[in-house]
Amino acid sequence: MKKCPECENKIIGRTDKKFCSDGCRNTHNNRMNKDHKNLIRNTNNRLRKNWRILEQLNPQKKTKKSRSQLILLGFDFNYFTSIYTTKAGNTYYFVYDQGYLSLENDFFALVKRD
Repeated sequence: MKKCPECENKIIGRTDKKFCSDGCRNTHNNRMNKDHKNLIRNTNNRLRKNWRILEQLNPQKKTKKSRSQLILLGFDFNYFTSIYTTKAGNTYYFVYDQGYLSLENDFFALVKRD
């Protein structure tokens, strides 16, 4: 007799069935993936917040803003989706289609990639 790994009830049905019900299967898988889901959820939330800040500060698709303006809105420079280095050696950091380039005196060029 096989037992459900979640509730330990007897499993009735197909021989390859692993759980007694969909509810037990979902509960088990959610519990097993909880840590990974929280990491992904938190990372996606930070990326989404960064993207919204860049979009808010850059409505014309190209502008210049200070580091303090970005930080004041909660921008986190540790979260971005890609890096683009130009032939001239300039490094742009992108959050999806919104990017920024570090300039002199703690300013950033904000750009939008089409």
